[in-house]
Amino acid sequence: MSVPDLPPVRTPSFAAATRFWAKLGFVSFGGPAGQIAILHRETVERRRWLDDREFTRALNFCMLLPGPEALQLAIFLGWKMHGIRGGLVAGLGFILPAVLLLFVLSYVYVAHGSLSWVSALLYGLKAAVVALVLQAIARIARRALKSSLHVALAVASFVALEFARVPFPVVLLVAAAVGAYLARHAATDEGAVAAANPARRAMTARVAAVGFALWLIPLLVVVATLGGASLWTTVYLFFTKAALVTFGGAYAVLGYVTHQLVDKLAWVTTDQSVAGLALAETTPGPLIIVLQFMGFMAGWNQPGPLSPLGSALLAGALASWATLLPSFLFILVGAPYVERLTRNARIDGALGAITAAVVGVIATLVLLLVQVVLFPAGWRAAPDWHAAVIALAAWYLLEHTRWSLGLVLLAAAASGLLLRLLQQ
Repeated sequence: MSVPDLPPVRTPSFAAATRFWAKLGFVSFGGPAGQIAILHRETVERRRWLDDREFTRALNFCMLLPGPEALQLAIFLGWKMHGIRGGLVAGLGFILPAVLLLFVLSYVYVAHGSLSWVSALLYGLKAAVVALVLQAIARIARRALKSSLHVALAVASFVALEFARVPFPVVLLVAAAVGAYLARHAATDEGAVAAANPARRAMTARVAAVGFALWLIPLLVVVATLGGASLWTTVYLFFTKAALVTFGGAYAVLGYVTHQLVDKLAWVTTDQSVAGLALAETTPGPLIIVLQFMGFMAGWNQPGPLSPLGSALLAGALASWATLLPSFLFILVGAPYVERLTRNARIDGALGAITAAVVGVIATLVLLLVQVVLFPAGWRAAPDWHAAVIALAAWYLLEHTRWSLGLVLLAAAASGLLLRLLQQ
């Protein structure tokens, strides 16, 4: 992303930056790649709030972390310009519109999803999601599979998850260990980076303590009011664990979450998980917000002593808090040490191996989506040719035309509605 002959960098006022971050959350469609491109165009090219080198270093750091890299990049850029308050405003501006909109869409789904026109729209969106995930795995594979070792890791992770049922975190830990071990002799520049001063260490400790408190308080409240063995306590702890292993973004973690919530815990149906991904694709902000929908549906399906809507809202809110809070904490704690971390060869090797393994993880999600959307009657039955045509058309538009993601999703939803009208 070299940007030559641009004016000097000028840090904006906090008010100007706040207005920008507030608007960003409503226009950040297009998935991580599109959102990162928007951030680069607006902060580096148009406004000159940061230079290209700072932006690239921030992006490299965010790629080292679990969680949605576009959200973390926004938090980092906000922190770079205005410290902790800047990071908080940037992150909240990026995610709040998506959080609120998905709550509305989730309620429409559970309250009106059985209506023929709503189910027709979702039919088209689900088919488009198949194309989106196929595009994502192809893009990630081109970037991640740099050697025969990386290819082997991808295949091994797919086999381990799909057939051996090895837990998702274990697959990532093994891949990271292999990558770090093989990079052990690589040269690093760690010694060139000065050690953190006492004031910086103290600030890091305070931020970590506040972050831990913000995570702990909801847990204690839920345990005290609803019980330590309740659905909502389990939801909070489960999505906390998921947030710590979300390398590879939403498509990777959704395969893990779907396996746990559908196959093991039976909180959510497979069809509901696919619908959630389709709805999340229609919102701005990070795609990882799909986990809020999964929590919402878990609460709706098992309300316990609460009303279905109250249970769903609480479970969805807990899922979002547990999923998104670590992104803020990772950046605000790690940002002062970004240079040291991005130059560490072992970390770089571990990240490369994890990214390769994530290709196998996403492949399990592709298999699930193809089965649910294109072969709803089973692998031995004839495919749903209407869904297949919509998926193929969506893939072509994404790969070979200048259509935006929003337009492709709109066309897919309209196709589903048109098919329903023609069948009546």
